[in-house]
Amino acid sequence: MTNLTELGVKEIRDGVAGGDFTAKEVAEAFNAAVAAAADLNAFIVTTPDHAIAAAEKTDAARAAGETLGKMAGVPIGMKDLFATHGVQTTAASHILEGFKPQYESTVSQNLWDAGAGMLGKLNLDQFAMGSSNETSYFGNVNSPWRKEGSNAAMSPGGSSGGSSSAVSARIAPAATGTDTGGSIRQPAAFTGICGIKPTYGRCSRWGVVAFASSLDQAGPMARSVEDCAIMLEAMAGFDPKDSTSLQMDVPDWEAGLSADLKGKKVGIPREYRMDGTDEEILKSWEQGKEWLRDAGAEIVDISLPHTKYALPAYYIIAPAEASSNLARYDGVRYGLRDLPEGAGLQDMYAATREEGFGDEVKRRVLIGTYVLSAGFYDAYYNQAQKVRALVARDFENAWAECDVILAPTTPTASFPLGSLSEDPLTMYLNDVFAVPASLAGLPAMSVPAMTNSDGLPLGLQLVGKPFDEQGVLNAGLAIEQRAGFTAQPEKWW
Repeated sequence: MTNLTELGVKEIRDGVAGGDFTAKEVAEAFNAAVAAAADLNAFIVTTPDHAIAAAEKTDAARAAGETLGKMAGVPIGMKDLFATHGVQTTAASHILEGFKPQYESTVSQNLWDAGAGMLGKLNLDQFAMGSSNETSYFGNVNSPWRKEGSNAAMSPGGSSGGSSSAVSARIAPAATGTDTGGSIRQPAAFTGICGIKPTYGRCSRWGVVAFASSLDQAGPMARSVEDCAIMLEAMAGFDPKDSTSLQMDVPDWEAGLSADLKGKKVGIPREYRMDGTDEEILKSWEQGKEWLRDAGAEIVDISLPHTKYALPAYYIIAPAEASSNLARYDGVRYGLRDLPEGAGLQDMYAATREEGFGDEVKRRVLIGTYVLSAGFYDAYYNQAQKVRALVARDFENAWAECDVILAPTTPTASFPLGSLSEDPLTMYLNDVFAVPASLAGLPAMSVPAMTNSDGLPLGLQLVGKPFDEQGVLNAGLAIEQRAGFTAQPEKWW
């Protein structure tokens, strides 16, 4: 039999539907792969029983001649930011350790309804705050990739590092991620997989632990553009429980996939040629232009003049929203409670947060509280919101000249774990190409392009018009077909 863990979402779904193998055989193969890959530290909790139960349900439905769902027979990893009924949900933080929700997030429920099963809850940067997966209370996630000639542990990106590591290492065919300022795209680029952040509002935020509510958006991470299209269809949809949910039909993105870009214009933002960007990243960008030209697209230069202000605006807005969202973790109703002897209510709040939150979370809460304080609200938060509006307007103006934008996903390839942890500003710069699309709420995708001289993957980013996930996926497919990226990490775990 084929090595089932080498198969992606479409191959598994179609193979199960066609009777080539059973969903239970697939679940057992991936459960075994997850159990054997503990050194990656990609999972916080494994749920082999959930994967088997969903598989048996799919096999029974097929035997009964019932119509199977879009993700039938596909076991996936669930980022531990999505509430899962009866299964620990921690956001990788000590403050939520042991918390088992009595409800299911809308996105995860949509996936189960489509026939997917759960392999377990994936590790991440604590409360999705980080770009390297080093801020989790449950330990760093290791990338399955290594530099050629080195055994140094590499970053899988963040915050969805458990997701990217699991998919890249072939211990999950796909995984959910969330993207606030690049947390799907950057880890996808670091590990040689695909990941798409849809238009803000496409996927419900209900039941997803909040970081920055006006930015957070769920999306799929998988090994191919087509697999991302299939999974995004299953995840997306209107949800009355989320006030920002888009009341729009979900298109059939899988059926609409086409790598023919004749008549399309691809914009190249001149402001994205930034100092400090790795030369090999710039080379991959040039190659990406040639691939899209070969697919029939016209390459045009565009300007996004407020790009240089996007990152500082993001690091005001996101922490401000985080400081508000994380105020609910106080030790009163759920999660950790640290109550020193003789302590009053304020002492309990302080002790619980001191014990429960990691350093990066505390840093961002402090920044957010500062920029929202009486003397600085206008100087920082209001100014950042104005900049956000200007960044969004830049994109609106660009759509008059192009249909999709091509840019690097990250300024560098993956870096060794620990190499940037003492330098938060350099770490934040990892998101410099990803943040503008997040601020504007646009669909954006990372697709693997090539490996660099160290043998590490490099990704290219595509940004589309609001609601035009199809355009982004199609341009991604054009790159994927021409790049022919087949590199895999050498197994060391």
